Amino acid sequence: MGAGFSVLAAVENDSNAAATHAKNHPTAQLWETDIRALPATRMRQQLNLAPGELTLLKTCPPCQGFSSLASGKGLTDQERNDLVVHTVRFVRAFMPKSVLLENVPGLGKDARLQYVRESLSGLGYASMVYQFEASEYAVPQRRRRLIMLAVRGKRTELPKDIADVVPDFRGTMTVREAFQGLRASRREDDPLERSRKSSDKVLRRIEAIPIGGGRFDLPEEHQLDCHKRLGRKNATASYGRIKWDSPSPTMTTRCTTPACGTFVHPEEHRGITLREAATLQTFPHGYDFQGDYGSIERQIGNAVPVRMATVLGTAVRRIIGA
Repeated sequence: MGAGFSVLAAVENDSNAAATHAKNHPTAQLWETDIRALPATRMRQQLNLAPGELTLLKTCPPCQGFSSLASGKGLTDQERNDLVVHTVRFVRAFMPKSVLLENVPGLGKDARLQYVRESLSGLGYASMVYQFEASEYAVPQRRRRLIMLAVRGKRTELPKDIADVVPDFRGTMTVREAFQGLRASRREDDPLERSRKSSDKVLRRIEAIPIGGGRFDLPEEHQLDCHKRLGRKNATASYGRIKWDSPSPTMTTRCTTPACGTFVHPEEHRGITLREAATLQTFPHGYDFQGDYGSIERQIGNAVPVRMATVLGTAVRRIIGA
């Protein structure tokens, strides 16, 4: 995550995401398994760590069950939501100096978060929940997330606002600025420099979208019947063009698919490429993703923006004095 931390280990159940992690973090130990089946104490022992030795335990349970967006295939929402509570099991085994949990704001209304905080309090941790808007920290994307920070030692005084700890990281980056940096390092042989293929009909629809526009600006002949039935209440971002001079909308697991959101290039007649989407998530331009097109698209959309992780990691270091 940067910020002076080194990645010691990771748990990932998706084979392609696990391969991506292994490719980019070759020295980290990786468990490619369902975290529900992984004994936490055995993992700590295999890492040769004593309880209390780990500096930071970071957990990012799947957010679809807490999101206002439709969930994908695989686990049910109930099963996804229950993964949050496994945080407690790993904290109990590792007793890290700090714990950072990231999810969508909807988790804040769920009883499981309260259970996690109460359980961590019983283990001697002070905790605080924050709302974090990535675009306020020079991430070229609007992405609001819930952050729970817990620090070992009940008397630890945590800041009321995480922004107070990292004021030097605040700032804004536009899509234009982000893509300018990408153009400077672009490689012709980059497999991620491709956008989703569109049919002639979809291409004509995209060509009809004005700069800064979306599906509501389409001429009658290019409007989808389903959108006509929905009116102006749902799927409002579909076929939207990203705007140059502001942060982009949130990247999702369909972040290069024009029909699924505001993912059309600001002026070219296409969806954004996988590399452009990764750039909006602040991945390094040479970051090596593994898997087919759809898998890489999901990995990018599911990721915590790299700069956001750096900001949060820096905040943790400053709070615990590591």
